Amino acid sequence: MNITELIIVTLVKVLIIVNVILVAVAYLVYFERKISAWAQNRIGPNRVGWRGSLQPFADIFKLALKEDIVPDNADKKIHALAPVIALLVALSTYAVIPFGPDLIIKDYNIKLLVADVNMGILFVLALTSLGVYSITLAGWSSGSKYSLLGGIRSAAQMISYEVSMGFSIAGVLLLSESLRPVAIVEAQSGWMWNAILQPIGFITFVVSAFAETNRLPFDLPEAEPELVGGFHTEYSSMKFAGFFLAEYANMIIASALIVTLYLGGWQIPYIEKLGLNPILETLLCFGAFLFKLAALLFFFLWVRWSLPRFRYDQLMNLGWKVMFPLSLINIIWVALLIMVFGL
Repeated sequence: MNITELIIVTLVKVLIIVNVILVAVAYLVYFERKISAWAQNRIGPNRVGWRGSLQPFADIFKLALKEDIVPDNADKKIHALAPVIALLVALSTYAVIPFGPDLIIKDYNIKLLVADVNMGILFVLALTSLGVYSITLAGWSSGSKYSLLGGIRSAAQMISYEVSMGFSIAGVLLLSESLRPVAIVEAQSGWMWNAILQPIGFITFVVSAFAETNRLPFDLPEAEPELVGGFHTEYSSMKFAGFFLAEYANMIIASALIVTLYLGGWQIPYIEKLGLNPILETLLCFGAFLFKLAALLFFFLWVRWSLPRFRYDQLMNLGWKVMFPLSLINIIWVALLIMVFGL
């Protein structure tokens, strides 16, 4: 494949992924409302489209028509920039997530990811760390004390839980001996999934992912009873929609990371022994990745309507007194596995 073909294929992949993610985010909102209705014995959206299936698009259309109100005391440039940063960071992270093995069609070898880079995990960590800037800048630039408190809370929360998340990932990197997401998935062939080999790391990473995405019970930066709407109190119209889309896009990327790092990625144990057609095998692996991703997204939505919000002191105590020590124990456990069993 020459340079021109490579650029065209990459651009096509980017367009496909961005459009699929935006549609997936829209329907994730729909399923969240349906699951909340199911949990509370209600009906949920059921008017626009078949069983309310077009409700997300009606909501986006409504937000687009709303007036964009900016407070007089706000820093208007940064106020407008914050949701753009949130959305761009959320969409850029998908570039290094592998959705399946290579798809071989005739003489073409198509990788089911945008960029297969050796430092892929560092790329993800760097971008997810930038996400806190959008929330902090949104809180500071709004000129509201409620927004400012939400931004400060978010910064403290993300810094606290990024530590345990980083140490949890360190256990995965020790076993795979690579920062390349594809290599991490390939190292989990058979039943050598990291969730089985290092359950403590898996649990700490999942909890940290909830905190990083500001999902209940870790949604202290929003905390409606205390902070009105938190960091996005002073946002309306499409700027508010930008934060809304970024939250759900981050939830999908968090689930995709959990699948990649701990649940074997696209791996179906011992599928290679079935002797299937290579294209069929690739499609089945791609379907397995989507199935694992959908199961985790349902878990994210289910937890929101099952657990109450933490108090702020409980959130910080959990991060530093429970999650941090557990992530260190996980690294010691993985080192013992490597020393004793040579994994």
